Amino acid sequence: MSYLRNIWYMAGWEEEIAGEALLERRLLGRDWLLYRQQDGAYAMLHNRCPHRFATLGQGKRKGDSIACPYHGLAFSAQGTCLHNPFSERIPPHARVDAPPVVARHRAIWFWAGDPRKADPALIPDFSAIEVDQPMVHGHMLFPAHYEIITDNLMDLSHTEFIHEESFRMQGKFLAGEHRAQEDEDGAIWSKWTFHNTPRPAWLKDVAPEARMDEWLDMRWHAPASMLLEVGFTLAGEARDAAPMPPFVNPHILTPETASTTHYFYTRQPGEEAEAMTRQVFEMEDLPMLEAIQQTIGDGAEGEAFWDLKPVVLSVDAAAVRARRRLMKLRREEAQA
Repeated sequence: MSYLRNIWYMAGWEEEIAGEALLERRLLGRDWLLYRQQDGAYAMLHNRCPHRFATLGQGKRKGDSIACPYHGLAFSAQGTCLHNPFSERIPPHARVDAPPVVARHRAIWFWAGDPRKADPALIPDFSAIEVDQPMVHGHMLFPAHYEIITDNLMDLSHTEFIHEESFRMQGKFLAGEHRAQEDEDGAIWSKWTFHNTPRPAWLKDVAPEARMDEWLDMRWHAPASMLLEVGFTLAGEARDAAPMPPFVNPHILTPETASTTHYFYTRQPGEEAEAMTRQVFEMEDLPMLEAIQQTIGDGAEGEAFWDLKPVVLSVDAAAVRARRRLMKLRREEAQA
């Protein structure tokens, strides 16, 4: 699989690493070890000792260093070998990869390519999810290539069919307006608008007979960092006149392997929200995306996908733009 390298990926939520805990996670086909340093910054090491390839995550932490559980070689947060218990000499190749790591928007991001190009300003803006109210920061492993999941998220019209019982859209997408657009900062948007719809039953501050305009805006940044905004306003009114703030949720994907993907999201706390999330993700989306992965196999990515000659519908416009952008970025990296 040809992963993009000179780009930021999400490795996990900050709250997944409490105190001096060590978090082991497979990302982009390699095993990594993440931990919080004593100054609050994060470290990320290739989770394999270069001596006899033991897993560093099973070792002992001393301050900001990790000692291999097999023969005791100790490595710094920068990946350099600090201690050889058998000699004062440090073998010249005794080091492990340690990519740049940045904490932002309550998430941990790592740069997979040339460290000299790791500009934190290139991390997509997810400040909208930094709220004071309680929020569950979730993580799932999906058995599908990340571009298959991106297609699913950039074309929310599937909600009419796969999520018929969960969301009960009752034909809104079939009557809605869809458009795809691109921003100068590289974002690709999939925007849905529904006009003159009945008031949702849970929207208590609006008269029961009121008619509404609704919107669902999904923003994508390469390789697969997405943010969904869902809002309601009285029919014919501007968005800034909405009776309540829009709902905002991240949908951030990082490949584990060529056919499995880490899915990071947020949800409201409570049993009802947990049950809804499980229904939508585990019982509805996951079986469909896993079946697609099994059906097309290695044809999920790039040129191989287009070799399958997929039928393209109008609702695919944003997903197609995202796929083409990734192909362009891969070609540029390969040429460089």
